[in-house]
Amino acid sequence: MGLDNPLHIAFLVVILLLVFGAKRLPEIGRSLGSGMREFKTSVTGEASHSQPTLPPADAQQQPAAPAQPPAAQAPAAQPPPPPPVAEPVGTPSAPPEQPSAS
Repeated sequence: MGLDNPLHIAFLVVILLLVFGAKRLPEIGRSLGSGMREFKTSVTGEASHSQPTLPPADAQQQPAAPAQPPAAQAPAAQPPPPPPVAEPVGTPSAPPEQPSAS
């Protein structure tokens, strides 16, 4: 009743081909294999050799040279001033109207 019969395996492959198609089956197999490999390494606790190693701490402590001298750099805390607003030409500036007390 298991998958020990070759006819059962062939029947299962035909069903998978009909459901997923011939183009998707290799992608599914690759992702399933990589997932099983990752699970195995996480369970056994083996370190992967594809992990990049960090450089020594001495190499990280070297400061990079600034692009501009410190005196030429503008302070980042102050935003630039807003542009001046011009009044429309041809309209006289009238004083604001006072509400009448009636």
